[in-house]
Amino acid sequence: MSPAARVRLTAAERREQIITAALRRFAHGGLHGTSTEDIAADTGLSQPYLFRLFKTKRALFLSCCEVCNARVRQAFAAACEGDTPQERLESMGRAYTALIADETLLGFQLQMYAACGDPVIRERSRELYATLAKEVRARSGAGDEELFGFFATGMMLNVVTTLGLGDVLKHP
Repeated sequence: MSPAARVRLTAAERREQIITAALRRFAHGGLHGTSTEDIAADTGLSQPYLFRLFKTKRALFLSCCEVCNARVRQAFAAACEGDTPQERLESMGRAYTALIADETLLGFQLQMYAACGDPVIRERSRELYATLAKEVRARSGAGDEELFGFFATGMMLNVVTTLGLGDVLKHP
């Protein structure tokens, strides 16, 4: 696209565009294996402009963490239904199974966990996960044991999906 034909977007719209591209790149390359040059190129922007919107690569990665977590929380909120805590957890679990069919979302989640060697990313990831757990507890009415089982199953689904084990390990 020529510079004259480039669509003018607001800074917020550009941020969203960059996060979308960054999620894809980080999902495959991780924090340290992804270059900001590639992310900028994917969006047709210069790297200096990318850094005007996100001061550091870590800040961009953290923004992707926020978006990824928000998608899961939104999916759970939209799907939560049922009369019992178990029914509500099952409805959210089905939504999660559908959500992780998106390789970018699942890949980014796994890369987020892998990036937790960085203490800033670890702390923010813990906060986001804690928020998710609190919301699931409040929506479902589940107790500690049920909540632990729900999230343990989710982690197992991450592995099953990533390794393509759906034909080997069937989720009831």
